Amino acid sequence: MSALHDLTALEQSAAIRAREISCRELTEHYLQRSEVVGPQVGAFISLQAEAALERADALDQNLIGAGDPESLGPLYGTVIPVKDLDLVAGVPCTFGSKAYRDFVAPADATFVTRLKAAGAVITGKTNTPEFGFPCYTENDIAPPARSPWDLSQSAGGSSGGAAAAVAAGLCSVAQGSDGGGSIRIPASVTGLVGIKPARGRTTAAPLVEPVGELAAIGPLGRTVRDAAALLDVLAGPALGDPFPPAPLPTGGFLAAADTPPGRLRIGRFSTPMIADTAVDDACMAAYETATALLVDLGHEVTDVPAPYGPEVVSSFEAVWTVGAASIPLGPDTVDQILPLTAWLRRRGQAVSGAELAAAVSSMRSVSRQAIVGLADYDVVLTPALAKPSVPVGGLRDDADPAAGFQAQKEFTPFTAPFNVSGQPAMSLPISQTPEGFPVAVQIVGRPSDEATLISLAAQIEASVPWAQRRPAMWA
Repeated sequence: MSALHDLTALEQSAAIRAREISCRELTEHYLQRSEVVGPQVGAFISLQAEAALERADALDQNLIGAGDPESLGPLYGTVIPVKDLDLVAGVPCTFGSKAYRDFVAPADATFVTRLKAAGAVITGKTNTPEFGFPCYTENDIAPPARSPWDLSQSAGGSSGGAAAAVAAGLCSVAQGSDGGGSIRIPASVTGLVGIKPARGRTTAAPLVEPVGELAAIGPLGRTVRDAAALLDVLAGPALGDPFPPAPLPTGGFLAAADTPPGRLRIGRFSTPMIADTAVDDACMAAYETATALLVDLGHEVTDVPAPYGPEVVSSFEAVWTVGAASIPLGPDTVDQILPLTAWLRRRGQAVSGAELAAAVSSMRSVSRQAIVGLADYDVVLTPALAKPSVPVGGLRDDADPAAGFQAQKEFTPFTAPFNVSGQPAMSLPISQTPEGFPVAVQIVGRPSDEATLISLAAQIEASVPWAQRRPAMWA
């Protein structure tokens, strides 16, 4: 008999709406696993067990009076934790930093309000590196986030806790955010589907995005359909957002997962864009496996040149470091930040207003050129990462943050340019190393066209049912 965490999010909600299980049963199950397994994988900064159980009981009561349970939505009653970079009213939000360990969120983020309206139970705040800057999740307030596939390996970042939670069976889906690969990187090293939505598709409100608008709120899940269903909940701008997206696809993103993509033109490249680094054989093998599968599925696949070169790096770094310099820190907290954050802040403080304006203008210019250059293709395929994984502590260098930052770029040379362009992108766990560790590819869509990506990803998943692969600790 399947355990509750063996079910997908959509299956769990269907069982709740059919009254085969209760919200409380599911929540208790995940809380018990989170208390035992969570510390092993560094999934959470905090759990809110009492509030979660109260919420589950209220949802069960609401279900009793519901006229049509199907009207409650496909994720009603499911457990969906929130990353600790984001606000949940009345709950501590540390941003992964000692400097904010006493901060309590005064209000919900807009997307959290949407999660609650959809019937989600928030069991806790997932682990994140300090202010979300590194591509690994190692801070000074919680254990490091580890891949459930091998606890010696990092779960990536900055949504490392969210990915560890889903991959270890502590929730079926989780919310993350991605400013340079922070959903796709953790998804890649934990064997999950990760979606970075298009710019403007989701909102950071009431927080304001730093200049450059690089980050997007998005889902992580074991299946494409689960991730698409969560994106349906998260999607939508807030009043005052600077980049409203294109209209949602008919029926939403879950419907897109159930719609064949048709024959697509797919461009592919494997040249690293933000660092001159070698790509591991396992990552290249996954890339070639994906290519062969796409051809077998009837798509046209063509080699294309990498759309970005070194010119994007300096502009991205100027914007990234100014974002670090803009974080409010008082004289009593500035000494509590980690060496990498301090180094980024110093770099950002040295960027003039004119230099920042030039960097943003340059990013928009190279993005336009890249999007125009790829306009003949429905989707672009790349490796997700340059290596399948890195050890915990393997990228963190407190003694030399500059060297650590360079190592991060060499590990993740394919993700950040599509934050610059604002295009949607997904990480798909297409393959495994000989030792059984997941290896992913990245697919990138046209601006505001998540629907085609999700449709193609579901078609790929039907041929490579990765959700059936589970780490040993799953049981």
